[in-house]
Amino acid sequence: MVHGPALRLDKWLWYARLARSRSAAQELCESRRLRVDGRVIDRSCARVRPGNVIAFADGDRVVAVRVEAIPDRRGPSAEAQRAYTALLPAAAPARAAPESARA
Repeated sequence: MVHGPALRLDKWLWYARLARSRSAAQELCESRRLRVDGRVIDRSCARVRPGNVIAFADGDRVVAVRVEAIPDRRGPSAEAQRAYTALLPAAAPARAAPESARA
């Protein structure tokens, strides 16, 4: 049995501002597109704790974060970002080829 602070996954996603609404977080959890520590999640009531790794597809990019803290509320963005560490670099916008490469 694992001890320590824990929170429902849907609430954590909403508090950490990785989902726009609590219902969007619930839908993501139930879509089977989200993984916690490599385990496919199909219920929004799954518990997360500091140290868990959460990964899911968001459009054409993959979001992978490590849970660092369990927030008490859905606060401002700066506060929410302290709840996790991004494990993948943010997707860079596509750049046009240089003029010399076009011909």
